[in-house]
Amino acid sequence: MQTGSLTVVGTGIQLVGQLTLAAQAHIVQADKLLFAVADPVTAKWLRSLNPTAEAIPYNTDRTRRKETYREMVDRILSEVRQGLNVCAVFYGHPGVFADPAHGAIRQAHQEGFRAQMLPGISAEDCLFADIGLDPGVNGCQSFEATDFLIRRRKFDRTSALILWQIATIGNLGFYQEGGHIHGLTVLAEVLQTHYSPEWQAIVYEAAVYYPVCEPVIQRVPLSKLPEAKVTPVSTLYVPPFGPAPLDREMMARLGLGARG
Repeated sequence: MQTGSLTVVGTGIQLVGQLTLAAQAHIVQADKLLFAVADPVTAKWLRSLNPTAEAIPYNTDRTRRKETYREMVDRILSEVRQGLNVCAVFYGHPGVFADPAHGAIRQAHQEGFRAQMLPGISAEDCLFADIGLDPGVNGCQSFEATDFLIRRRKFDRTSALILWQIATIGNLGFYQEGGHIHGLTVLAEVLQTHYSPEWQAIVYEAAVYYPVCEPVIQRVPLSKLPEAKVTPVSTLYVPPFGPAPLDREMMARLGLGARG
């Protein structure tokens, strides 16, 4: 095993308050701390915990996000290859919509370095709490919005549906003001073939500075989805369209009787 290691952690969604004790310990003890976070306050706080802290370059001028992600992986591994115990900090959960985090872990393993990822609180966790969704009731399906459309994903409308990155549908680069409308129009058309045009969905954004600000819970009929206010962190939640029918034969096999 090579000298040098990588630990990838997340800050959670809400400023500082959702950082786990395990993640904080790795941040403090790292030989080199690299971070990709959403706000300057968190960046300043990380520098106060570890004087080696440095932002990972994040170039939003490229037409393909994946090129920027490769640069981020290279930056992280350059420190690991020097034999340092590196901690890379990402916003939210480091394994959720964080290609560079997964890429850095894979590359480190391929090169013989110790590497691990610690879980963090994601926007989905906040969504469950903020809108009162229990994924154990009716089930829950979660897709990236562009992937949902171009792969014609099969889903059950009697379960909750969560669609991520609705502001960048069909966009391989980075968010552009007003560039989301066409993608939302297409998404609305597709969803209306499964639900009614009046079916109420929620455009959701987690609260970053709670309790100073509240989460965004914007209720909108599917027919009006293209008119909704969205940002790069907007997520769409579509509630179940009625209960799923019961399989009476299966219930009998399981000894559940004739429950309604």
